Amino acid sequence: MNREHLFSKLSAHTGPFDIAIIGGGATGLGAAVDAASRGHSVVLIEQCDFAKGTSSRSTKLVHGGVRYLKQGNVSLVLEALRERGLLVKNAPHLVHSLPFVIPSYHWWEGPFYGIGMKVYDTLAGQLGLEPSRYLSRDEIVELLPTLETEGLSGGVVYHDGQFDDARLAIHLARTAVNHGAIVLNHTRACGLMKEKGHIIGVKAECVESGRQFEIRAHAVINATGVFVDAVRQMDDAKAETMVAPSQGVHLVLPREFLPGDSAIMIPKTDDGRVLFAVPWHGRVIIGTTDTPVHHAALEPRALPDEIAFLMTHAARYLTRDPKPSDVLSVYAGLRPLVAMKNAESTAALSRDHTILVAESGLITITGGKWTTYRRMAEDVVDHAEMVGGFGMQHCATQSLMIHGSSTVLDPHDPLAVYGSDAAEIRTLAAHEPEWAGKVHPRLDLTCAEVIFHTRHEMARTVEDVLARRSRSLLLDAQSSMSAAPRVGALMASELHWDPAKTTHEIDHFQKLAIGYILEG
Repeated sequence: MNREHLFSKLSAHTGPFDIAIIGGGATGLGAAVDAASRGHSVVLIEQCDFAKGTSSRSTKLVHGGVRYLKQGNVSLVLEALRERGLLVKNAPHLVHSLPFVIPSYHWWEGPFYGIGMKVYDTLAGQLGLEPSRYLSRDEIVELLPTLETEGLSGGVVYHDGQFDDARLAIHLARTAVNHGAIVLNHTRACGLMKEKGHIIGVKAECVESGRQFEIRAHAVINATGVFVDAVRQMDDAKAETMVAPSQGVHLVLPREFLPGDSAIMIPKTDDGRVLFAVPWHGRVIIGTTDTPVHHAALEPRALPDEIAFLMTHAARYLTRDPKPSDVLSVYAGLRPLVAMKNAESTAALSRDHTILVAESGLITITGGKWTTYRRMAEDVVDHAEMVGGFGMQHCATQSLMIHGSSTVLDPHDPLAVYGSDAAEIRTLAAHEPEWAGKVHPRLDLTCAEVIFHTRHEMARTVEDVLARRSRSLLLDAQSSMSAAPRVGALMASELHWDPAKTTHEIDHFQKLAIGYILEG
């Protein structure tokens, strides 16, 4: 996947594309894979990097949504459980089953949650993972030795999916390219093209070079997440707001706070929220919050109240109370919830996806979640075929294997998330022994991976590598800041940066990373 080659392919294309997609997160990339695998000509542009926004800031779960079952939204749970099963099959190198323990501290909780999880199992049907079961107090302590035991009477264990969100996004981009799509990061939409009031394409600009160009297309999809209203207002300045962003914050702690291979799920905290403590890449993620925000930002920041909520509840359920100095990283993401009148809070807003076709033909999709990205993509491409009038084709993604899936490595292998691409990274390290070394002692990221990210995964900035090609920024923000000069030097040799450009990239990342470090 080479950016220069893809730009050359774009320049050589004659006539309009079938579909142009604005937005390179889960929904946009999913749509690119779906459309390209149907045989359509597709171009996708992303103003920053793939999965820069919401799609890299999740709780790292592929799940049906236990709380949606509690809310009575059975249709959403059914769809999500089905999509979870398909994703486990189609991307086994990136998605795996994880046990979740619901501890019981009151006599009624065990039977209540046990029955609920049996319903969850039943809804999953043949695409289910492992069946839920009751656990004794001793069994829970064995699985979760650092769980608070005062008042603990037992609990329930069920299984859901876990994944690396940004890595899945990169593999979706490569899958789309493998099927003929053009996907371009660091390329922004600066306007829409119209004829007689109908959308006929997108005006775009390469952020790196400043070069502007036009992309003509029979159908244009707006898949920009929390920013869909900005694109809609390019089309119609009077378009009403359809997204109510909700912020979700996560804390990342050292693994000793939750050793073992099981997660904790608290179905209802004091204020009715769901709390997770999840082992991930040798760390523990604590999340999440659900806070309404009025303005969408590319780099949302955790609020003091959100941090206090997570720290308080982590201390309540773990034997060791985390201190600010224990927090390796804090990150925030914005959910693109579809606004509804009379909703009392963002927790009450729909997690379903919504598709809106404007009078101009602009197709906007928003809402949903990572688990249902494939179904959302199928739905929006169906709409694009109707709007564009270029022929209906069968969706092939239910059984389409994601790039890298032909090889599934041991989950404890540091290169497991690359799947079949891991062999090429090992070859790089063998040919250049100095590339076998880590970029920092406290990070698993090797120099060979940085070279691979730059050559084959369209990493264009130090941030691209440390935040999304690897997850170093989330796993240890301070160490990622220290690793930035080494990563910058490696990328400079590949991308022919001069010293000023290299320094700029390192400085930009280090300033950004400060926002992921918890003060105190």
